[in-house]
Amino acid sequence: MNVLVTGAKGFVGRNLVENLKAIRDGKNRTRPALSIGEIFEYDLDTDPALLNELCKAADFVCNLAGVNRPTDPADFQKGNFGFASTLLETLKKNGNRCPVMLSSSLQATLAGRFGTSEYGLSKKAGEELFFAYSAETGAPVYVYRFPNLAGKWVRPNYNSAVATFCNNVANDLPITVNDPAVELELLFIDDLLEELFDAMEGHPHRAEYPKTGETVDGAVYDGLTPHPCADGKYCYAPVTHKATLGYIVDCLHTFRDQPQTLLMPRIAPGSFEKKLYSMYLSYLPKEKVAFDLKMNCDDRGSFTELLKTADHGQFSVNVSKPGITKGQHWHNSKWEFFIVVSGKALIRERKLGTDEVIEFAVSGDRVQAVHMLPGYTHSIVNLSETEPLVTLMWANEQFDPNHPDTFFEEV
Repeated sequence: MNVLVTGAKGFVGRNLVENLKAIRDGKNRTRPALSIGEIFEYDLDTDPALLNELCKAADFVCNLAGVNRPTDPADFQKGNFGFASTLLETLKKNGNRCPVMLSSSLQATLAGRFGTSEYGLSKKAGEELFFAYSAETGAPVYVYRFPNLAGKWVRPNYNSAVATFCNNVANDLPITVNDPAVELELLFIDDLLEELFDAMEGHPHRAEYPKTGETVDGAVYDGLTPHPCADGKYCYAPVTHKATLGYIVDCLHTFRDQPQTLLMPRIAPGSFEKKLYSMYLSYLPKEKVAFDLKMNCDDRGSFTELLKTADHGQFSVNVSKPGITKGQHWHNSKWEFFIVVSGKALIRERKLGTDEVIEFAVSGDRVQAVHMLPGYTHSIVNLSETEPLVTLMWANEQFDPNHPDTFFEEV
Protein backbone atom coordinates (compact mmCIF):
# COMPACT_ATOMS: atom_id res chain seq x y z
CA MET A 1 0.00 0.00 0.00
CA ASN A 2 1.32 3.42 -1.04
CA VAL A 3 0.18 6.15 1.34
CA LEU A 4 -0.07 9.84 0.47
CA VAL A 5 0.10 12.10 3.52
CA THR A 6 -0.76 15.75 2.98
CA GLY A 7 0.24 18.13 5.75
CA ALA A 8 3.14 15.75 6.32
CA LYS A 9 5.17 18.23 8.36
CA GLY A 10 2.40 19.04 10.80
CA PHE A 11 1.87 17.46 14.19
CA VAL A 12 -0.24 14.50 13.04
CA GLY A 13 1.62 14.21 9.76
CA ARG A 14 5.06 13.89 11.35
CA ASN A 15 3.86 11.26 13.79
CA LEU A 16 2.01 9.35 11.08
CA VAL A 17 4.92 9.35 8.63
CA GLU A 18 7.44 8.12 11.20
CA ASN A 19 5.12 5.35 12.34
CA LEU A 20 4.32 4.30 8.80
CA LYS A 21 8.07 3.99 8.22
CA ALA A 22 8.33 1.78 11.30
CA ILE A 23 5.65 -0.54 9.91
CA ARG A 24 7.17 -0.48 6.43
CA ASP A 25 10.64 -1.32 7.73
CA GLY A 26 9.45 -4.15 9.98
CA LYS A 27 10.28 -2.30 13.20
CA ASN A 28 6.62 -2.19 14.25
CA ARG A 29 5.13 -5.66 13.87
CA THR A 30 1.82 -5.00 15.59
CA ARG A 31 0.05 -4.48 12.27
CA PRO A 32 0.74 -7.61 10.19
CA ALA A 33 -2.22 -6.86 7.91
CA LEU A 34 -0.62 -3.59 6.79
CA SER A 35 1.96 -3.77 4.04
CA ILE A 36 3.34 -0.28 3.51
CA GLY A 37 5.14 0.51 0.27
CA GLU A 38 5.86 4.13 -0.69
CA ILE A 39 5.12 6.96 1.73
CA PHE A 40 4.47 10.18 -0.17
CA GLU A 41 4.98 13.29 1.96
CA TYR A 42 3.22 16.40 0.70
CA ASP A 43 3.34 19.79 2.41
CA LEU A 44 3.43 23.52 1.74
CA ASP A 45 6.98 23.38 0.40
CA THR A 46 6.28 20.48 -1.98
CA ASP A 47 6.23 21.28 -5.67
CA PRO A 48 2.48 21.30 -6.57
CA ALA A 49 3.37 19.73 -9.91
CA LEU A 50 4.12 16.50 -8.06
CA LEU A 51 0.58 16.12 -6.76
CA ASN A 52 -0.66 14.54 -9.98
CA GLU A 53 1.88 11.71 -9.88
CA LEU A 54 1.33 11.15 -6.16
CA CYS A 55 -2.44 10.95 -6.60
CA LYS A 56 -1.96 8.49 -9.43
CA ALA A 57 0.22 6.14 -7.33
CA ALA A 58 -1.51 6.37 -3.94
CA ASP A 59 -3.51 3.47 -2.49
CA PHE A 60 -4.64 5.46 0.55
CA VAL A 61 -4.72 9.21 1.16
CA CYS A 62 -4.53 10.91 4.55
CA ASN A 63 -5.53 14.53 4.06
CA LEU A 64 -4.09 16.25 7.13
CA ALA A 65 -3.45 19.58 5.39
CA GLY A 66 -5.31 22.53 6.82
CA VAL A 67 -5.24 26.01 8.26
CA ASN A 68 -6.26 26.85 11.81
CA ARG A 69 -4.69 30.23 12.57
CA PRO A 70 -4.55 32.37 9.44
CA THR A 71 -4.01 36.12 9.56
CA ASP A 72 -6.97 36.52 7.21
CA PRO A 73 -10.18 34.53 8.04
CA ALA A 74 -10.69 34.06 4.30
CA ASP A 75 -7.69 31.75 4.35
CA PHE A 76 -9.74 29.23 6.34
CA GLN A 77 -11.72 28.41 3.21
CA LYS A 78 -8.62 28.51 1.05
CA GLY A 79 -6.66 26.15 3.30
CA ASN A 80 -9.40 23.84 4.53
CA PHE A 81 -11.61 23.75 1.43
CA GLY A 82 -9.51 24.93 -1.48
CA PHE A 83 -6.70 22.38 -1.23
CA ALA A 84 -9.15 19.56 -0.46
CA SER A 85 -10.96 20.40 -3.68
CA THR A 86 -7.70 20.32 -5.62
CA LEU A 87 -6.72 16.99 -4.04
CA LEU A 88 -10.04 15.31 -4.86
CA GLU A 89 -10.11 16.68 -8.40
CA THR A 90 -6.62 15.31 -8.99
CA LEU A 91 -7.63 11.87 -7.71
CA LYS A 92 -10.73 12.00 -9.90
CA LYS A 93 -8.70 13.01 -12.96
CA ASN A 94 -6.47 9.97 -12.49
CA GLY A 95 -9.39 7.64 -11.94
CA ASN A 96 -8.03 6.76 -8.51
CA ARG A 97 -10.86 5.63 -6.22
CA CYS A 98 -8.68 4.71 -3.27
CA PRO A 99 -9.90 5.49 0.27
CA VAL A 100 -9.39 9.09 1.39
CA MET A 101 -9.26 10.19 5.01
CA LEU A 102 -10.10 13.76 6.06
CA SER A 103 -8.87 15.33 9.27
CA SER A 104 -11.79 17.53 10.32
CA SER A 105 -12.66 18.97 13.70
CA LEU A 106 -15.43 18.89 16.29
CA GLN A 107 -15.89 22.54 15.42
CA ALA A 108 -17.44 21.34 12.16
CA THR A 109 -20.48 20.24 14.18
CA LEU A 110 -21.24 23.97 14.58
CA ALA A 111 -22.72 23.01 17.94
CA GLY A 112 -22.81 25.37 20.90
CA ARG A 113 -19.98 27.90 20.91
CA PHE A 114 -18.81 26.65 17.51
CA GLY A 115 -21.95 27.90 15.75
CA THR A 116 -20.25 30.95 14.22
CA SER A 117 -16.70 29.60 13.97
CA GLU A 118 -15.04 30.50 10.67
CA TYR A 119 -12.74 27.54 11.21
CA GLY A 120 -15.70 25.24 11.88
CA LEU A 121 -17.53 26.49 8.81
CA SER A 122 -14.49 25.84 6.62
CA LYS A 123 -14.11 22.35 8.06
CA LYS A 124 -17.82 21.67 7.51
CA ALA A 125 -17.47 22.75 3.89
CA GLY A 126 -14.52 20.39 3.51
CA GLU A 127 -16.57 17.52 4.92
CA GLU A 128 -19.42 18.11 2.48
CA LEU A 129 -16.93 18.22 -0.36
CA PHE A 130 -15.64 14.77 0.62
CA PHE A 131 -19.10 13.28 0.94
CA ALA A 132 -20.06 14.64 -2.47
CA TYR A 133 -16.87 13.21 -3.94
CA SER A 134 -17.69 9.78 -2.50
CA ALA A 135 -21.24 9.91 -3.85
CA GLU A 136 -19.95 10.81 -7.31
CA THR A 137 -17.00 8.40 -7.57
CA GLY A 138 -17.85 5.59 -5.14
CA ALA A 139 -14.50 6.06 -3.39
CA PRO A 140 -14.57 5.44 0.36
CA VAL A 141 -14.10 8.58 2.46
CA TYR A 142 -13.28 8.54 6.16
CA VAL A 143 -14.19 11.86 7.74
CA TYR A 144 -12.89 12.31 11.29
CA ARG A 145 -14.00 15.12 13.60
CA PHE A 146 -11.09 15.26 16.01
CA PRO A 147 -11.30 16.89 19.45
CA ASN A 148 -8.25 18.57 21.02
CA LEU A 149 -5.14 16.71 19.90
CA ALA A 150 -2.26 15.96 22.26
CA GLY A 151 1.08 14.17 22.32
CA LYS A 152 4.70 14.66 21.39
CA TRP A 153 5.56 17.39 18.87
CA VAL A 154 2.43 19.49 19.32
CA ARG A 155 3.46 23.08 18.73
CA PRO A 156 3.21 25.17 21.93
CA ASN A 157 1.85 28.72 22.03
CA TYR A 158 -0.18 28.04 18.91
CA ASN A 159 -3.54 26.32 19.19
CA SER A 160 -3.11 23.82 22.04
CA ALA A 161 -3.36 24.90 25.66
CA VAL A 162 -2.03 21.53 26.82
CA ALA A 163 1.05 21.82 24.61
CA THR A 164 1.66 25.33 25.94
CA PHE A 165 1.28 24.15 29.53
CA CYS A 166 3.65 21.21 28.96
CA ASN A 167 6.24 23.41 27.32
CA ASN A 168 6.05 26.18 29.90
CA VAL A 169 6.08 23.94 32.96
CA ALA A 170 9.01 21.94 31.53
CA ASN A 171 10.92 25.15 30.85
CA ASP A 172 9.99 26.99 34.09
CA LEU A 173 7.87 29.54 32.24
CA PRO A 174 4.64 31.00 33.65
CA ILE A 175 1.21 29.67 32.68
CA THR A 176 -2.20 31.26 32.98
CA VAL A 177 -5.37 29.31 33.79
CA ASN A 178 -8.43 31.54 33.84
CA ASP A 179 -10.87 28.79 34.79
CA PRO A 180 -9.44 25.55 36.22
CA ALA A 181 -12.87 23.89 35.96
CA VAL A 182 -12.91 24.02 32.16
CA GLU A 183 -12.91 20.46 30.83
CA LEU A 184 -11.08 19.37 27.69
CA GLU A 185 -11.55 16.25 25.64
CA LEU A 186 -8.14 15.07 24.46
CA LEU A 187 -7.19 12.63 21.74
CA PHE A 188 -3.59 11.54 22.14
CA ILE A 189 -1.54 10.91 19.04
CA ASP A 190 -0.88 7.21 19.67
CA ASP A 191 -4.62 6.52 19.91
CA LEU A 192 -5.25 8.60 16.78
CA LEU A 193 -2.63 6.63 14.85
CA GLU A 194 -4.10 3.29 15.90
CA GLU A 195 -7.44 4.45 14.49
CA LEU A 196 -5.82 5.56 11.23
CA PHE A 197 -4.18 2.15 10.93
CA ASP A 198 -7.60 0.58 11.48
CA ALA A 199 -8.89 2.73 8.63
CA MET A 200 -6.03 1.66 6.38
CA GLU A 201 -6.94 -1.94 7.15
CA GLY A 202 -10.51 -1.15 6.07
CA HIS A 203 -12.30 -1.16 9.42
CA PRO A 204 -12.53 2.37 10.81
CA HIS A 205 -14.83 3.08 13.74
CA ARG A 206 -18.07 4.59 12.43
CA ALA A 207 -20.39 7.08 14.10
CA GLU A 208 -23.06 9.74 13.72
CA TYR A 209 -23.28 13.07 15.53
CA PRO A 210 -26.79 13.49 16.98
CA LYS A 211 -27.90 17.10 17.29
CA THR A 212 -27.88 18.98 20.58
CA GLY A 213 -30.71 17.70 22.77
CA GLU A 214 -31.42 14.68 20.57
CA THR A 215 -32.02 11.38 22.38
CA VAL A 216 -30.52 8.21 20.93
CA ASP A 217 -30.74 4.85 22.69
CA GLY A 218 -31.79 6.60 25.89
CA ALA A 219 -28.87 9.05 25.90
CA VAL A 220 -29.25 12.79 25.37
CA TYR A 221 -26.53 14.14 23.09
CA ASP A 222 -24.78 17.51 23.08
CA GLY A 223 -24.00 17.77 19.38
CA LEU A 224 -20.30 17.10 20.00
CA THR A 225 -20.33 13.46 21.04
CA PRO A 226 -20.16 10.67 18.45
CA HIS A 227 -22.79 7.95 18.58
CA PRO A 228 -21.12 4.69 17.47
CA CYS A 229 -22.98 2.87 14.72
CA ALA A 230 -21.73 0.46 12.08
CA ASP A 231 -23.17 2.45 9.15
CA GLY A 232 -22.29 5.91 10.47
CA LYS A 233 -21.48 8.68 8.05
CA TYR A 234 -18.48 9.80 10.07
CA CYS A 235 -15.49 8.06 11.60
CA TYR A 236 -14.08 8.58 15.08
CA ALA A 237 -11.22 7.54 17.33
CA PRO A 238 -12.80 5.59 20.21
CA VAL A 239 -10.17 6.33 22.87
CA THR A 240 -10.21 9.88 24.23
CA HIS A 241 -9.77 11.38 27.69
CA LYS A 242 -11.52 14.21 29.52
CA ALA A 243 -9.77 16.30 32.16
CA THR A 244 -10.09 19.77 33.61
CA LEU A 245 -7.43 22.41 33.08
CA GLY A 246 -6.84 22.45 36.82
CA TYR A 247 -6.17 18.72 36.95
CA ILE A 248 -3.88 18.88 33.92
CA VAL A 249 -1.78 21.61 35.53
CA ASP A 250 -1.65 19.72 38.84
CA CYS A 251 -0.35 16.66 37.00
CA LEU A 252 2.28 18.68 35.17
CA HIS A 253 3.56 20.18 38.42
CA THR A 254 3.84 16.67 39.87
CA PHE A 255 5.85 15.59 36.81
CA ARG A 256 8.07 18.65 37.09
CA ASP A 257 8.82 17.98 40.76
CA GLN A 258 9.66 14.28 40.27
CA PRO A 259 13.47 14.78 40.14
CA GLN A 260 13.26 16.33 43.61
CA THR A 261 10.57 14.16 45.20
CA LEU A 262 11.56 10.97 43.30
CA LEU A 263 7.83 10.22 43.43
CA MET A 264 6.43 8.61 40.31
CA PRO A 265 2.65 9.15 40.17
CA ARG A 266 0.24 6.43 39.18
CA ILE A 267 0.56 5.88 35.43
CA ALA A 268 -1.68 2.90 34.78
CA PRO A 269 -1.59 1.35 31.29
CA GLY A 270 -3.69 3.39 28.90
CA SER A 271 -4.35 6.10 31.47
CA PHE A 272 -4.58 9.82 30.84
CA GLU A 273 -1.73 10.40 33.28
CA LYS A 274 0.57 8.00 31.45
CA LYS A 275 -0.04 9.72 28.11
CA LEU A 276 0.24 13.23 29.54
CA TYR A 277 3.55 12.34 31.24
CA SER A 278 4.96 11.13 27.92
CA MET A 279 3.83 14.34 26.26
CA TYR A 280 5.35 16.47 29.02
CA LEU A 281 8.72 14.75 28.73
CA SER A 282 8.93 15.60 25.04
CA TYR A 283 9.25 19.30 25.98
CA LEU A 284 12.11 18.93 28.46
CA PRO A 285 15.15 21.10 27.72
CA LYS A 286 18.52 19.36 27.54
CA GLU A 287 19.57 20.55 31.00
CA LYS A 288 16.61 18.71 32.56
CA VAL A 289 16.94 15.41 30.72
CA ALA A 290 19.54 14.25 33.27
CA PHE A 291 19.37 15.08 36.97
CA ASP A 292 21.49 14.29 40.02
CA LEU A 293 20.44 11.87 42.72
CA LYS A 294 21.43 12.20 46.36
CA MET A 295 24.13 9.64 47.19
CA ASN A 296 24.45 8.81 50.87
CA CYS A 297 28.14 7.93 51.15
CA ASP A 298 30.29 6.59 54.00
CA ASP A 299 33.37 4.41 54.35
CA ARG A 300 31.33 1.32 53.44
CA GLY A 301 30.14 2.62 50.07
CA SER A 302 26.94 4.42 49.13
CA PHE A 303 23.15 4.14 49.17
CA THR A 304 20.98 6.09 46.71
CA GLU A 305 17.21 6.27 46.46
CA LEU A 306 16.18 6.06 42.80
CA LEU A 307 12.42 6.14 42.59
CA LYS A 308 9.37 6.21 44.85
CA THR A 309 5.81 5.32 43.98
CA ALA A 310 2.52 6.20 45.62
CA ASP A 311 1.53 2.62 46.31
CA HIS A 312 4.24 0.25 45.07
CA GLY A 313 7.23 1.09 47.25
CA GLN A 314 10.58 2.45 46.19
CA PHE A 315 13.76 1.52 44.33
CA SER A 316 17.30 2.16 45.50
CA VAL A 317 20.84 1.22 44.52
CA ASN A 318 23.42 0.13 47.06
CA VAL A 319 27.18 0.08 46.42
CA SER A 320 29.38 -1.85 48.88
CA LYS A 321 33.15 -1.60 48.95
CA PRO A 322 35.25 -4.81 48.88
CA GLY A 323 34.76 -7.01 51.96
CA ILE A 324 32.02 -4.80 53.43
CA THR A 325 28.92 -6.23 55.12
CA LYS A 326 25.70 -4.22 55.06
CA GLY A 327 22.28 -4.75 56.55
CA GLN A 328 22.27 -6.56 59.89
CA HIS A 329 18.67 -5.51 60.59
CA TRP A 330 15.12 -6.78 60.41
CA HIS A 331 11.62 -5.43 59.62
CA ASN A 332 8.14 -6.19 60.95
CA SER A 333 6.11 -5.85 57.77
CA LYS A 334 8.47 -4.24 55.29
CA TRP A 335 9.90 -6.62 52.73
CA GLU A 336 12.47 -6.14 50.01
CA PHE A 337 14.15 -7.60 46.95
CA PHE A 338 17.94 -7.57 46.73
CA ILE A 339 19.16 -7.89 43.14
CA VAL A 340 22.92 -7.99 42.63
CA VAL A 341 23.74 -6.58 39.20
CA SER A 342 27.55 -6.38 39.50
CA GLY A 343 29.98 -8.28 41.72
CA LYS A 344 29.66 -11.32 43.97
CA ALA A 345 27.91 -11.41 47.35
CA LEU A 346 26.60 -13.62 50.10
CA ILE A 347 23.12 -12.83 51.41
CA ARG A 348 22.29 -14.26 54.84
CA GLU A 349 18.91 -14.30 56.61
CA ARG A 350 17.99 -15.57 60.10
CA LYS A 351 14.50 -15.82 61.53
CA LEU A 352 14.29 -13.97 64.84
CA GLY A 353 14.37 -16.29 67.85
CA THR A 354 16.15 -19.07 65.96
CA ASP A 355 19.72 -20.01 65.07
CA GLU A 356 18.97 -21.24 61.58
CA VAL A 357 20.55 -19.10 58.85
CA ILE A 358 19.65 -19.37 55.16
CA GLU A 359 22.30 -18.24 52.69
CA PHE A 360 22.31 -17.23 49.02
CA ALA A 361 25.46 -16.83 46.93
CA VAL A 362 24.58 -14.27 44.28
CA SER A 363 26.38 -12.67 41.38
CA GLY A 364 25.90 -10.13 38.64
CA ASP A 365 26.78 -12.96 36.24
CA ARG A 366 23.43 -14.58 37.08
CA VAL A 367 20.92 -11.96 38.11
CA GLN A 368 18.47 -13.16 40.77
CA ALA A 369 15.95 -11.47 43.04
CA VAL A 370 16.20 -12.54 46.68
CA HIS A 371 13.39 -11.81 49.15
CA MET A 372 14.30 -10.15 52.44
CA LEU A 373 11.66 -11.79 54.61
CA PRO A 374 9.72 -9.91 57.32
CA GLY A 375 10.86 -11.02 60.76
CA TYR A 376 14.24 -12.17 59.45
CA THR A 377 17.40 -10.21 60.19
CA HIS A 378 19.46 -10.07 57.02
CA SER A 379 22.81 -8.96 55.65
CA ILE A 380 24.75 -8.81 52.40
CA VAL A 381 28.55 -9.04 52.18
CA ASN A 382 30.76 -8.18 49.23
CA LEU A 383 32.89 -11.28 48.62
CA SER A 384 35.37 -9.48 46.38
CA GLU A 385 38.64 -8.12 47.74
CA THR A 386 39.02 -5.62 44.89
CA GLU A 387 35.70 -4.82 43.18
CA PRO A 388 32.61 -2.94 44.43
CA LEU A 389 29.29 -4.74 44.79
CA VAL A 390 26.26 -3.09 43.15
CA THR A 391 22.83 -4.13 44.37
CA LEU A 392 19.46 -2.91 43.15
CA MET A 393 16.96 -2.90 46.01
CA TRP A 394 13.19 -2.66 46.03
CA ALA A 395 11.12 -2.14 49.17
CA ASN A 396 7.36 -2.55 49.31
CA GLU A 397 6.91 0.88 50.89
CA GLN A 398 8.55 4.27 50.85
CA PHE A 399 11.04 4.87 53.65
CA ASP A 400 9.33 6.79 56.44
CA PRO A 401 11.81 8.31 58.92
CA ASN A 402 8.99 8.59 61.47
CA HIS A 403 8.23 4.88 61.14
CA PRO A 404 11.32 3.23 59.66
CA ASP A 405 10.42 -0.35 60.69
CA THR A 406 14.15 -1.16 60.71
CA PHE A 407 15.88 -2.64 63.78
CA PHE A 408 19.54 -3.55 64.20
CA GLU A 409 20.45 -7.17 64.93
CA GLU A 410 23.35 -9.20 63.61
CA VAL A 411 22.56 -12.27 61.60
